[in-house]
Amino acid sequence: MSSMRDDIRRGLSDIWPAAVAAAPIGLLFGAVAASKGLSPLEVFLMSAMVFAGGAQFAAIELWANPAPIAALVFSTLLINARHVLMGASLAPKLQGFGRWQKLLGLYYMADENWALAEKRARTHRLTPAYWFAMVIPFVLGWLINSTLGAAIGAVLGDPKRLGADFAFTALFIALVAAFWKGRVTFWTVAAAGLASAVTYRLAGPPWHVAAGAVAGLAAAWIAADDAPQTRPIVIDEAGP
Repeated sequence: MSSMRDDIRRGLSDIWPAAVAAAPIGLLFGAVAASKGLSPLEVFLMSAMVFAGGAQFAAIELWANPAPIAALVFSTLLINARHVLMGASLAPKLQGFGRWQKLLGLYYMADENWALAEKRARTHRLTPAYWFAMVIPFVLGWLINSTLGAAIGAVLGDPKRLGADFAFTALFIALVAAFWKGRVTFWTVAAAGLASAVTYRLAGPPWHVAAGAVAGLAAAWIAADDAPQTRPIVIDEAGP
C-alpha cells in the first residue's frame, strides 16, 4: 500500500523528464506566437485556456487578421480528436477520483501525462496524488516557457537553427518506446507514420493527423487479432 507522499514523489519523478523535454517546445511556441503579433500575456492566456501544444502550433500557423475562425476550429478539432480516445481509455482507471478532480485533471491531460498514467496503471491504481503531481508541474512548465519564449523571442532568433523544432518529435519517440509491445506496436507505428507522411505530402496539414490516427487504429486492430492476450498486473493499493 503506497501513501499519498509516495504517490506524489512518484508522479514528480515520472514527469520531470517530459517536462524538461517540453521546455524548448514551449519556448519555440512562444517565439512563433510573438512573431505573429501576440503579446506575452496573450500567449500565457492561450496556453492556460487551450493547453494543447500541437493544436496551439496549428492555430498560430493559421493566425491572420482577421482570424480564419472556421479553419482554426476545424484544424484544432481534428488534431485534438485523439483526446476522445485517450480520455475513454483513462476514465475507467480514475475510480478513486472525485468529479471535479476528473474534470480538472482531464482538462489538462496531455499526451505525456496520459502515457505515464497508462503505464502506471499497469501495476498500480491511479490516485489523484499521483496524477496531479504529474499535471501541475507540467502545466506550469508549459505556461512559463511559452510566455518566456514570447517575451524573448527576438533574442532567441530562429529556434530551428538550434534544433528546438525536433524536441517535439524526440519527446513522442520516447513515449512510443515506453509502450513498445513487439510487432503490434511496430505495425501500428509504421502504418500511422507512413499514412501521415504520405498525406502530409499530398494534402498538407491538418489532414495528416487524421490519416495517421485512422491508419494506426486499423493496423493495431488487425495486428492485435493474432497477438497473445495478457492481463495487466494491478497492485491493489487500497489495502486489505
